[in-house]
Amino acid sequence: MLSRVADSLYWMSRYMERADGILRMLKINYASSQDDIQEFSWKPVLRIFTYLDEDGASKISHNTRAVLQYMVTDRENSNSVLNIITRARENARSVQDHITKELWQCLNEFYHTIRDEKMNRDLQKDDPVSILDVLIKQGLLYFGTMDVTMARGEGYAFINIGKFLERGVQSADILDVRFSDRHYDFSQTDITYWKYLLLSISGYELYLKTYRSGFDARNVVEQTVLNDDFPRSILYSVGRLHIYFERLKSERNQEAFRKIDFMIGRIRSKVRYSTVESIMAQGLHTYLNGIKDDLYEVGNALNQNYFAYT
Repeated sequence: MLSRVADSLYWMSRYMERADGILRMLKINYASSQDDIQEFSWKPVLRIFTYLDEDGASKISHNTRAVLQYMVTDRENSNSVLNIITRARENARSVQDHITKELWQCLNEFYHTIRDEKMNRDLQKDDPVSILDVLIKQGLLYFGTMDVTMARGEGYAFINIGKFLERGVQSADILDVRFSDRHYDFSQTDITYWKYLLLSISGYELYLKTYRSGFDARNVVEQTVLNDDFPRSILYSVGRLHIYFERLKSERNQEAFRKIDFMIGRIRSKVRYSTVESIMAQGLHTYLNGIKDDLYEVGNALNQNYFAYT
């Protein structure tokens, strides 16, 4: 497969997963803001997911509608969902011969849905959760279509490498929004917030089946980071990243393959042999940032060795 094609498939997938992560994060934080209207601030979200400086973030940090408009449909925000979906579509269009017609149509429909001026008006006037749910479902339709229509070749491997690399980063980011305050008290029982967080990442039912003692921050951390049966956990994402990267093994580029395979294996071991206690001792914010830095290093190595970037 040409490096140009692999690059486009990889980034198409990363952008779609990034859009999904941002939409889910906005949903839980909007729900949380309605339960704590006076004290809630969007500043931690803006700090992690945008490039606004401190003054810019402060101006809109208490204006929920302005934050949603900026992060979903603002054309000037390079990390808005609109611009991310636009970049995903551009990558898909450049490799239409390598993806299915159904997948292209699905992504194209998502693009036109979020570009519709009605979407911007609805975000300002209607219930934001219902608008975010429409966009999240568009993303789920894309992921399902990709899974049932794409041939299981190299292209599918690069798509999943991008997907699970980005998912690991997004899961860390969604969890870190709450813990970016280094002095967070883990004895707090923020039942409503944890419920919304788990609902946003489709982990609520699994949590109730796994933990019978109610909502506890440590249990949420354990499921989101260390549960290998939970498809949005960091451990699951890194494990699947490892599986799909191994499918690229060939006689060509053996040195680069061994280098990146070792990097992914090291991250996987780091997460697999962590415990909630060891994570807390290190500091959750520090731990999550370390995982993200490791994943970014893998992304950079892929760019240099597989996508012909210098």
